[in-house]
Amino acid sequence: MPSKTKPLSPKELAKFEASRDLGAELLQSIREMKAGKVRVAYSPATEAREKTGLSQSQFAALLGVSVRTLQGWEQGRKQPSGAARTLLTIARTNPKALLAVAGK
Repeated sequence: MPSKTKPLSPKELAKFEASRDLGAELLQSIREMKAGKVRVAYSPATEAREKTGLSQSQFAALLGVSVRTLQGWEQGRKQPSGAARTLLTIARTNPKALLAVAGK
């Protein structure tokens, strides 16, 4: 859900960035990962592709989209349309059915 906070002005952003200790933030992140406090979030597109066992190029060809489009979905920069969203749901819930239809 989008944040309702107002974006920082360039001056405010510069002040915030100047006050950060990136080394300390990185160390804290590493500690959290080692402690198991961090969870990797997969996009539905990534989850669907991984369940089929296909590479990005193979999965994109199966869906009839470009690799770049698939990468946009996997990285959360783009959202799939209705038909593509349905195919991704099928791939996530029943990857064998999608592969069987594709003759794989």
